Amino acid sequence: MTKFDKSKLPSRYVTEGPSKAPHRSYMYAMGVSEEEIHQPLVGVATCWNEAAPCNIALNRQAQAVKMGVKQAYGTPREFTTITVTDGIAMGHEGMRSSLASREAIADTVELTMRGHAYDAIVGLAGCDKSLPGMMMAMVRLNTPSVFIYGGSILPGKAPQVEEIPEDFRSRDLTVQDMFEAVGRHQNGTMSDKALDMLERVACPSSGACGGQFTANTMACVSEAIGLALMNSSGMPAPYESRDAYGEASGRAVMTLLEKNIRARDVVTLKSLQNAARVVACTGGSTNAGLHLPAIAHEAGIDFFLDDVCEIFRDTPYFVDLKPGGAYVAKDLYDVGGIPVVMKELRKAGLIHEDCITASGRSIGEELELIEREADGKVIYPIDAPLTKTGGVVGLKGNLAPEGAIVKVAGIPSQNQVFTGPARVFECEEEAFEAVQKRGYEEGEVIVIRNEGPAGGPGMREMLATTAALSGQGMGKKVALITDGRFSGATRGFCVGHVGPEAAHCGPIALLKNGDMITINAITGDLSVDLSDEELATRKESWPGPRETLYASGALWKYAQLVGATYKGAVTHPGAEHERHVYMDI
Repeated sequence: MTKFDKSKLPSRYVTEGPSKAPHRSYMYAMGVSEEEIHQPLVGVATCWNEAAPCNIALNRQAQAVKMGVKQAYGTPREFTTITVTDGIAMGHEGMRSSLASREAIADTVELTMRGHAYDAIVGLAGCDKSLPGMMMAMVRLNTPSVFIYGGSILPGKAPQVEEIPEDFRSRDLTVQDMFEAVGRHQNGTMSDKALDMLERVACPSSGACGGQFTANTMACVSEAIGLALMNSSGMPAPYESRDAYGEASGRAVMTLLEKNIRARDVVTLKSLQNAARVVACTGGSTNAGLHLPAIAHEAGIDFFLDDVCEIFRDTPYFVDLKPGGAYVAKDLYDVGGIPVVMKELRKAGLIHEDCITASGRSIGEELELIEREADGKVIYPIDAPLTKTGGVVGLKGNLAPEGAIVKVAGIPSQNQVFTGPARVFECEEEAFEAVQKRGYEEGEVIVIRNEGPAGGPGMREMLATTAALSGQGMGKKVALITDGRFSGATRGFCVGHVGPEAAHCGPIALLKNGDMITINAITGDLSVDLSDEELATRKESWPGPRETLYASGALWKYAQLVGATYKGAVTHPGAEHERHVYMDI
């Protein structure tokens, strides 16, 4: 049995000494034995709920984690927190709750850990904001921490019938295809019957959306950053063999506790850079440009959108995943997963090998254990990449002084420069209605503003709008820019995170219909053909932020607290200003 000195652990406040008899009585009431009471208490946090398939398998996997903790002489204490699932929230007011839920997850996990004086944490999450939210809590608390992803969904298969368009029949399906099918249905190229058949088969199992959308992107980040055990993110959710990773994660956190290896020992500037490399080479979600700075903020590290994009700029894109590519998360797992991807990055000297991981070993030591090589189909060799630069590009210019971000994975270089007149919409609903009615022209730049973190509030994703455009065959014939976000499943030339946002009188707030906008993903420029003098004149006559319906409640509170997008849209001062570390109370 491993011996732990409880006099140095937070749980001493609820288990040790005569004054803690009332606390121990609660433990006995739950069937906890005397021996278990005096072992380290380990929080097993999940985002389990019945909102969507990405969360539904987390409860099962948590039981495996608890077994692993017990095997290593810890006492697991399971608790849950919220999730807002983007696929359900997409395209309506519910999406305003999505990014705010990331903060709520981090806050509620922190409060639960503090309130019950747990000594370490294993966190399970399966959806876009729950992954970064859980990792943010770990770094904020600076406890020994292990993250485990709930796993991806299996790919859907369309019935081989004539009613369904051939391109849907010939590919693996994800929820992205359903949003695009809605666009086809709206323009009359897909029947009611075909849409009905597709919606029944597109998502055939538990697990998170199957492409390299935000959930799988952040799952890859969890391994690359070192908070998750190597290869733990790859296996699809329905595979009960995933539970072996749960047990291993439970045992691993006890080893970290014994060695006093904490989350901030793992999450460093170098490990954040490793994570950004993996996002870039897999064509990951632009939302990583929001979540990596937020995780860094919890560690007191300045790692902003510019820093993320700098890494994107000189990282080859060599993993062919949807939405820009051809394959889904299960395919990546089948050919060796993120360990093989990182092994390729190492060949080009693009990985910091000395970063510590959840196993207690370094990244370099972990990669030495990997025998598989790039298959050349899903994972290309790094010396023969799909493109020489990353699948996500940062932009700056007089339209985005604080930066913006665009996903270019799967977009040919000749289509990465776009100049056109602005078609301005004051919110997503206006834009979506116009797209449905074809109230736009080929060659225009559709501008959706007042959707930033504070102005939305909530920084909504725009998958419904972009998918409708793709469904209409216009994905390459128009461009979009917004101070909100695009989904990890978005295809087409779509620029998000434009900062400062409209609510803060960023230049996007000053645009008018017909202003000529240039997006150049090759040079990293986002500009409008207006002089500084004209922009200053327009700013003087700006009427102020667009009024929202949210004058109370959680979203009002979020809007008051949220900071700049390029810093991760965070809501508190972060580790730089903290006066104590939880583990040392």
